[in-house]
Amino acid sequence: MKRSMPMRCLKMLAGSLLLLLLLACEPEVAVPDVDDTPYGYEVPAGFPIPVEPTENPLTVAKVALGKRLFYDPILSADETISCNSCHRQEFAFADNVAISPGVAGRLGMRNAPSLANLAYVTVFHKDGGVPKLEIQAGSPIEDANEMDLSIFVAADRINALPEYREQFLRAFGREADAFTITRALAAFQRTMISGNSAYDQYTYQGVSTALSLAQLRGRDLFFNDELACSACHSGFNFTNDGFFNNGLELDHSDDLGRRRVSLDTLDIGKFRVPGLRNIALTAPYMHAGNLPTLEAVVDHYNRGGVGHPLQDERIRPLGLTDIEKADLIAFLESLTDETFIADERFRE
Repeated sequence: MKRSMPMRCLKMLAGSLLLLLLLACEPEVAVPDVDDTPYGYEVPAGFPIPVEPTENPLTVAKVALGKRLFYDPILSADETISCNSCHRQEFAFADNVAISPGVAGRLGMRNAPSLANLAYVTVFHKDGGVPKLEIQAGSPIEDANEMDLSIFVAADRINALPEYREQFLRAFGREADAFTITRALAAFQRTMISGNSAYDQYTYQGVSTALSLAQLRGRDLFFNDELACSACHSGFNFTNDGFFNNGLELDHSDDLGRRRVSLDTLDIGKFRVPGLRNIALTAPYMHAGNLPTLEAVVDHYNRGGVGHPLQDERIRPLGLTDIEKADLIAFLESLTDETFIADERFRE
């Protein structure tokens, strides 16, 4: 039996749907000459070339504009919070707290995810409520617990600054608006590609000494059929982009996972499978940040979850020894890309 949603959640969902519709609609305007110099991806070995959306082909001008917006608190109500406040490069553009504070110290709903390799992600937010990166930024900008600013007010602020206005005209052929703000931010985020970890060097670059013996043993555990870690954390980005209930205790009453989008009670506790790249840098873990370390994460899966009635059948006791758990963690640490977190292209 389906349970009705609280009125507050219905209002939030209706507001989010309206915003998505506004952001998805490009108005017909005259477009003057723009700087359409293409941005050249540096695609790591073993990675496919990202597919760019036809509505937002990557250019040098868009990426530079998006980077400026990413670090600018002008997008928050009191001009104290930027995108970077919750997505910091030293943490692979995630955060190091369970729930990041927004304006006035108000806490958001979920743990801030890493922004690495968003160019390859097919659906956004942990519940899949946003279908494409080009409109994702509208959610945190407008969210009362994050940046708490109407994106139309943000556009007015930006257009009042001549240098910003000129930069938007150069990138898009028009001033800042809901469409161009979100597309500029998406353009910059699409360039955040991470693929030079020790695992990549060993697997794709032919460096036979890149992984330690413990990491090699952990790799074998990760990819074996019995543990089946790679059934969900698959491919070069270590995610199948699916939604599963992984057996967590749900103690955040307003966050029922994918049910917030589907309204189906069978989706309670289902969250999008995150990629594991740079996972050692992004603690604490899970949608509410309630598992503080990789050791806690491995212990959770080794126990077989908490026995949630809707947890996926693959979440079951694993029987790992202490040595095997340590090897598995060593492998996860091999997914850290030190060049990514030091890359000057992404710095303010």
